[in-house]
Amino acid sequence: MAHVITRPCCNDASCVEVCPVNCIHPTPDEPEFLTAEMLYIDPETCIDCGACIDECPVDAIYPDDELDPRDEPYLQINADYYRDHDVEGGLGSPPKRPQLPEGAQLRVAVIGAGPAAFYAAGKLAEFSQISVDVFDRLPTPYGLVRGGVAPDHAKTKGVERTFAQTEKRANFTYHLNVDVGTHITHDELCERYGALLYAVGAPHDRRLGIPGEELPGSFAATDFVAWYNGHPGYTERTFPLDGERAVVVGTGNVALDVARILLADEATLGTTDIADHALAALRESSIREVVVLGRRGIEHAAFTNAEFLSLGDLPGIDVVVDPGELTLSPQAQAALDDGSLDSTVATKIRLAREFAARPAGSAGKRIVFHFLAAPQEVVGDTAVTAVICRRNSYRPDGTTAATDESFPLTTSALVRSVGYRGQSVPGLPFDDERAVVPNEQARVTDGAGGPVLPGLFVAGWIRRGPTGGIGRNRLCGEQAAAAILADFADGVLPEPVADPADVSELVAARGAQRVDLSGWGRIDAAEREAGEAGGRRRVKLVTVEQLVATAQAGN
Repeated sequence: MAHVITRPCCNDASCVEVCPVNCIHPTPDEPEFLTAEMLYIDPETCIDCGACIDECPVDAIYPDDELDPRDEPYLQINADYYRDHDVEGGLGSPPKRPQLPEGAQLRVAVIGAGPAAFYAAGKLAEFSQISVDVFDRLPTPYGLVRGGVAPDHAKTKGVERTFAQTEKRANFTYHLNVDVGTHITHDELCERYGALLYAVGAPHDRRLGIPGEELPGSFAATDFVAWYNGHPGYTERTFPLDGERAVVVGTGNVALDVARILLADEATLGTTDIADHALAALRESSIREVVVLGRRGIEHAAFTNAEFLSLGDLPGIDVVVDPGELTLSPQAQAALDDGSLDSTVATKIRLAREFAARPAGSAGKRIVFHFLAAPQEVVGDTAVTAVICRRNSYRPDGTTAATDESFPLTTSALVRSVGYRGQSVPGLPFDDERAVVPNEQARVTDGAGGPVLPGLFVAGWIRRGPTGGIGRNRLCGEQAAAAILADFADGVLPEPVADPADVSELVAARGAQRVDLSGWGRIDAAEREAGEAGGRRRVKLVTVEQLVATAQAGN
């Protein structure tokens, strides 16, 4: 018997660390880890010890004889990885713990409370000589785990348990609901902390750059996701749900999240932690079809195989793929024919062909994929009424080119899901072209070929751009922590000139209603208690006023 990794896999590689026979790949020290959709267990090597099951934070691993029928395709997906991937090299030697200066103390400010921030904080807080203060402008932590992961993917949010272990350490402090730049400045943090780690993500959406994009009814997936996940800044937003069709531009996992949420029934969403205002609005929605537009072919679709496969299990929703749109580039077709195509891409093509071969369904709702189709213009006088799309085709060199063929899609909702973009951080250099803070191995540089700026570090999407999920952010956060530890050990961090003990009073004097660990604990308990009463994971508080009042209750 072997174990199998399934859809919820978050790639944080906790399972890799405990596997005694090196049967889980790619490992963080293998190049494929940076682009892997998920991790895979080699059925020929697994010894059924169960260590990975106990360690997995998102409950994604099962013995092969206990798989739910809908997860049985993962037997093949796991096995396929080992057909064309060299897994030699193994886990490598565990990293040597740095020798920190005896008796020295370090205070680190972490700005941001998402996955990259938490994995960095977790590594730093392992050392009693280091104190970690985490700042976030929201009254709640966990970043995109709370505000980005789709509500119907509850298992993925299991990484919160890992974060909760870190936040309970004695040398960890929260400054939530504190906006760095408003309630405390970058320079004031530099005066009080020996190292500053910015892990502030990439909060803005990218644009399509086509006529009509600014019409009402055209909106960013980032805004829609924040709305249905209960982000306090989006509770008053409204979205056009009164038409029968929505068009989503983009083929990443976020695009699939949006499609699912737009079509999911109340029986599905009603058991999740979706925001109540979103649940009420979606209950009245008239949308029956979501069209997902991919400007390139299936081989370049950005969604993971696990997310694509799971669409076939949605109750009351048909998945429609036109077999005529599954054209491959000449290079991919040749590699598929001779068996040299990367297994992940080959699986994506196989799944698409299986969807295309399904008989026409009668579920009443459907997700329709159009590949090699690009939005050209958004049409409407005062609001979106249609999107004009053009057909693309592959050139001999594998790039795409526009054809003369176009087609309209009537719609009142156009969702732009073509990526995120970082914004400049006050006090730090910024690379406008890449939308990241310039850095060398997490150490901030001046961006002009000059030296590293001592004591300043970045992690996550603001460091490398909006690529990768929880697993990639764990690696990135831990790399930033390693850089801080190395610089501390080498004695190159700046010495603070002020005591951070005054931070709470300082931010309060500037209007911040700071939420500490106890306050977050009250919020968490209240949401979970409300959820338990309704058979849900939690019922989120969605305004700053509600969150702060709950955090301060009993003070």
